[in-house]
Amino acid sequence: MVERYGALAPSEWGLEVSGVITDLPDGESATALTFDACGGPGGNGYDADLIDFLRAHAVPATLFLNARWIDANPDEFEQLAADPLFEIGNHGTVHRPLSVTGRSAYGIAGTGDVAEVYDEVAGNARKLTELLGHPPRFFRSGTAHYDDVATRVVADLGQRVAGFSVNGDGGATLRAAEVRQEFASAPPGAIVIGHLNHPGGGTAPGVAAALPGLLAAGRRFVRLSEVL
Repeated sequence: MVERYGALAPSEWGLEVSGVITDLPDGESATALTFDACGGPGGNGYDADLIDFLRAHAVPATLFLNARWIDANPDEFEQLAADPLFEIGNHGTVHRPLSVTGRSAYGIAGTGDVAEVYDEVAGNARKLTELLGHPPRFFRSGTAHYDDVATRVVADLGQRVAGFSVNGDGGATLRAAEVRQEFASAPPGAIVIGHLNHPGGGTAPGVAAALPGLLAAGRRFVRLSEVL
């Protein structure tokens, strides 16, 4: 990877760059819910209320789990991985923005070169492959920031980069009423991002307030692999 990409200079940086999927395919009427578990300083908690609500209403989701969160929550990981309602995505090894030049986001230092990009993606991919029995199909970096060289590395590692079109809980900072508004207003075809590692925050009650109305209106929810 270093030989292939080490001399390339990125021309894009941010949430929406080449190689990042931010919406479901054109014409798709479903909505994809995705929830991150960041681990380490980003939080090792487990929002059982959120997961219990999704299970009670049979709402599928794609869960992006960081290696540190998995290590801190082995029993919860095993339960989530065994539940066919959910699929597990790669949220990186130490939750870093994915850059080949050390770009940072939200005060979190990014990977500094191609080798560090490789380690951030491949390290947790190896862990997940061993635990799940198959490699993860989707990757989301810490902060969901990338440059366009880093996304090419992810693709060469056999994973697709999942961004988002609706920020459902503002990085687990929004109050329940704000989360409800964001999730309730998510249009068909959207990829919604939230967090499952901040119990007691606004995510679980906001989701619980928003989704019944969408379900009653006929909205269908999917895991990313069902439509991508």
